[in-house]
Amino acid sequence: MAAPDPQQAADPAAVKRHPALFRAIRKRRNPRLRRTDITVTDDAAVKRAVKAASLGNAMEWFDFGIYSYLAVTIGHVFFPSGNDTTQLLSSFATFAVAFLVRPLGGMFFGPMGDKVGRKKVLALTMILMAVGTFAIGLIPSHDTIGVWAAVLLIFFRMLQGFSTGGEYGGASTFIAEYAPDKRRGFFGSFLEFGTLAGYVGAAGLVTALYALLNDAQMEAWGWRIPFLVAGPLGLVGLYLRLKLDETPAFQKLEGGTAHASEAADGVEATAKGDLAKIFRQYWPTLILCICLVGAYNITDYMLLSYMPTYLSDELGYSETHGLLILLAVMVFLMTIIAQIGKLSDRFGRKPLLMTGMLGFLFLSLPAFLLIRVDGILPITIGMLMLGLSLVCMLGTMSAALPALFPTNVRYGSLSVGYNLSASIFGGTTPLVITALISWTGSNLMPAYYAMAAALIGVIAVACMKETAQQPLIGSPPSVETDEEAAELVQAQAPDPKF
Repeated sequence: MAAPDPQQAADPAAVKRHPALFRAIRKRRNPRLRRTDITVTDDAAVKRAVKAASLGNAMEWFDFGIYSYLAVTIGHVFFPSGNDTTQLLSSFATFAVAFLVRPLGGMFFGPMGDKVGRKKVLALTMILMAVGTFAIGLIPSHDTIGVWAAVLLIFFRMLQGFSTGGEYGGASTFIAEYAPDKRRGFFGSFLEFGTLAGYVGAAGLVTALYALLNDAQMEAWGWRIPFLVAGPLGLVGLYLRLKLDETPAFQKLEGGTAHASEAADGVEATAKGDLAKIFRQYWPTLILCICLVGAYNITDYMLLSYMPTYLSDELGYSETHGLLILLAVMVFLMTIIAQIGKLSDRFGRKPLLMTGMLGFLFLSLPAFLLIRVDGILPITIGMLMLGLSLVCMLGTMSAALPALFPTNVRYGSLSVGYNLSASIFGGTTPLVITALISWTGSNLMPAYYAMAAALIGVIAVACMKETAQQPLIGSPPSVETDEEAAELVQAQAPDPKF
């Protein structure tokens, strides 16, 4: 928060008697920027950071995507039962288990990232995620070791969830702190490009397996292949992340190479990573973050994770049918997501986020009515309506969320807020929707659930501040060229008096 203007707080008569004194106080409290305060970004370093963070995010969603797309098969392998709905609910309950421990991961890795650095923690979360996913591919079936198969599945799903607790908050923080202020939306959009790439990779691989293998082969060994692929992917992501330097904003906190003078008044000077401080001082922003992420995650998981199961289990299409349509929609969204990021830089985060929320509020029901119509064209149009609403959030959220918190608690606060919301709302989405359809008998429950989430999102977006083209809280301005830095300094210089 900016310091109060001493001229407004003081007695007007005193200000009139001592104008020089009050001018000096104002300058002391709000000094002008010096050239050394401003971070001039290295374009090559920014691109390396974006690549490494996005690949990690792609791997995270590849891991979660393959589980949700193989939910029916996994239900047969690990939860034998005569009732298909019971198997599916058991499989989605195990999917949700990973999200229950995500807040613990966020509380552990988030403050650690504010203490020891973003780079080290992101490397650690990558290792744990790869180990957890690879191990799932090695678990014997229920027929081989009985109930221990389900126990091991739940354990490694919890390891996945725990590591993921430090992934999104760290990756989005990493990109936000590297990117120049005027292009943070564009570079941040590549994090969610990674999300879509992970889902596309998962959907493509699972679709190919369903096409090449019969049900018996899929249940015997075919389902293991996507999980085993995660091991080599994790090593590639780890290599890229270990090659990176720490972010300029964190180096400033640690007194490293990104120096700044006392003129950067809003810049935090310590990195305590205090979890209690986050809840005590930033709880209003945490609540705002939870609401934004809740609305975003419910709609995200409904479309990208649950939809193939909805088409196959509720509407009777083959697994391949639903996955192919979703695959086409996601590839289309990948082609436009960077443009959405650019639009958020130009017009602001709030207009783009509000467009996405209102899209789900008003288009969810028409979209699901189209999806229920028999035929590829109406299903594709319905999913595109949902996809275009979602991409407005995907391309904007990764730049909007890190800007909510100051640098010294950004990783921790975002990890806690994001993962609390993801745990309560995101990971439970397939389970809740499946249960609601079972209880009510209505195939339109996903639309109603998305509309309720979007309504909360509309209120949250209305309450947030616009942060586009502005420095991150607690960090000095970040620009692309020396000329921009000089212009910023010149803009604060006093007008000459003749």
